[in-house]
Amino acid sequence: MTQTRYFNTSGPNFPEEHYTIERHKEIQLGRQLVNSDRYFTIWAPRQTGKSTYFRQLAAYLEKEGYSVAHLNFENYKQAPESSFLKRLHSYLAEHWQESFDGLNIGDVFLKIEQITDKRFVLIIDEVEGINPEYFGTFLHAIRNVYHSRKEHALKSVILVGVSNILGVVSDNASPFNIADNLEVPYFTETEVQELLGQHEAERGQLFEQEVKNKIYQITAGQPGLVNGFAQKLITNYPDATCLTMAHYLQVEDWYLNQAIDKNFENILNKARQERAFVERLLFTEDQIPFSVDRPAIKLLYTNGLIRRDEAGNVTFWVPFYKKRLYNAFYPYTNGEKTYLLRSMALSQLFDEQERLQLDALIEGYKSYVKRRGFNVFREKDAQGEYTSIRESALIYSFETYIQAFLQVSDSKSYREAHTGLGRSDLVINARGNEYLIETKIYYYEKQFLKGKKQLAYYCKSLGLKQGVYLVFCPNNISYPPSIIESKEQIEGIAINTYLVEYDEEKWD
Repeated sequence: MTQTRYFNTSGPNFPEEHYTIERHKEIQLGRQLVNSDRYFTIWAPRQTGKSTYFRQLAAYLEKEGYSVAHLNFENYKQAPESSFLKRLHSYLAEHWQESFDGLNIGDVFLKIEQITDKRFVLIIDEVEGINPEYFGTFLHAIRNVYHSRKEHALKSVILVGVSNILGVVSDNASPFNIADNLEVPYFTETEVQELLGQHEAERGQLFEQEVKNKIYQITAGQPGLVNGFAQKLITNYPDATCLTMAHYLQVEDWYLNQAIDKNFENILNKARQERAFVERLLFTEDQIPFSVDRPAIKLLYTNGLIRRDEAGNVTFWVPFYKKRLYNAFYPYTNGEKTYLLRSMALSQLFDEQERLQLDALIEGYKSYVKRRGFNVFREKDAQGEYTSIRESALIYSFETYIQAFLQVSDSKSYREAHTGLGRSDLVINARGNEYLIETKIYYYEKQFLKGKKQLAYYCKSLGLKQGVYLVFCPNNISYPPSIIESKEQIEGIAINTYLVEYDEEKWD
């Protein structure tokens, strides 16, 4: 029988239809909490596989004798209480074989307290979607049955949301004695390999190992994006026996520049609300302590854009989002690319062996900067006030110069974004040769020197022999002797360092 499973890109997974990863560790944790009669919460950004996880957990719990009712209240913000109760009564009757018709919220749970010969589990998905007019009443009713759960049927309630609902619960039903919060993390690298391996085993179409690695790297294992990249690859190239990096780069380009992704649209809307903060993360290397009590951090964290790193600081979560934010904030309308195209002398940028002359390329950029400055790359609002930070102008000016070069030389580029801050490496493919360029803003000597070593390491990981280290330096300070332009070998990699001065005191 021919297998027809595919990579699911929306809604919960059904193993008979979709390639599916069973979250063994998380299922075991959920079972332990339920078997201990715990009421608990879970929150995670969209596309993390929450619904799939709870279906898997419910299947195990039902085998253990629990009756599980799983309800979703995503679109009930404006719904009257009667609509909420109609859905609640219907699902409870279907899954628990008990009638609750005509009962209000409090009486539903009062009746549950009177049932002692069954074991119920209630899963409420998208809990923050419930109308605030009766949300508090609902939470208080759950709180009231929590303390006597050993004596009645409702052994566990699981509240699920896309924001950190511990705070929502505390605001609406304090003291609400739900002490546990279970996390459903993104896929591990091993799980991504396993998911892709299911397609290989069933269809015989292989993924190059580097492609598997890239899918994990750009998505950080976010289940929705992992499935999305994989499904796009097999849809675009159904006859390819092996999906290669050339295929992957085409799909990445589509995702970065053409795909209308509803989850990224949500990310972008949130990022625009905190644009200055997000641009600090994109264009500087500021170490910002992670504290969920800070409104900007809480907003971006609960929507899946940032997370806490091992050192306790803010870092980007998903490189795909970081890459698209670079594009989203780019000032496309300033006309500088046309200006550059008119003055770029392609004949001076390649030698007889078709090798790119990096010195000439960078010197051309430095000359351009002296003529034009950077402010043209800062966006303004309708009142003429700058909406973007100064540092963004430095990076975008070089981006524009490189894009002009790519156009006149028929070359291509792709970005290697990392989950860290202030770093995005650009790989240029010009006439069959690849060059890795990293742009940085100078802050202090240790950071400058460390960046060279990081660039050498990354060149090596990509199989490249040469890297360009372009550092923007304010011209109003005295630099240590080590801060110079240079050409040197670091761990066998040729690193060309260039300094681009800017006047920090005359920005405006």
